[in-house]
Amino acid sequence: MCRNIRTLHNFAPAATSEEVHAAALQYVRKIAGTTKPSRANVEAFDQAVEEIAHVTQHLLDSLVTSAPPKNREEEAEKKRAKALASGRYG
Repeated sequence: MCRNIRTLHNFAPAATSEEVHAAALQYVRKIAGTTKPSRANVEAFDQAVEEIAHVTQHLLDSLVTSAPPKNREEEAEKKRAKALASGRYG
């Protein structure tokens, strides 16, 4: 139904508002069990996405860590290599 929600904390550069919104949308889709709400539920669906994105951004802004930020490209390459090794791609 929807792709996995990706980790957004501790990356350089920091997660964008678009990435936060995409994660919120994926979460609401998963919880609602649909990728597109009916017309009767569009308002509730959209409101939930906006509220979750807002709270998620506050969470990301509040988290602290002593670990160095991860590099997005390096982490993506690690995931691709792991997927290839497991036979999910190729």
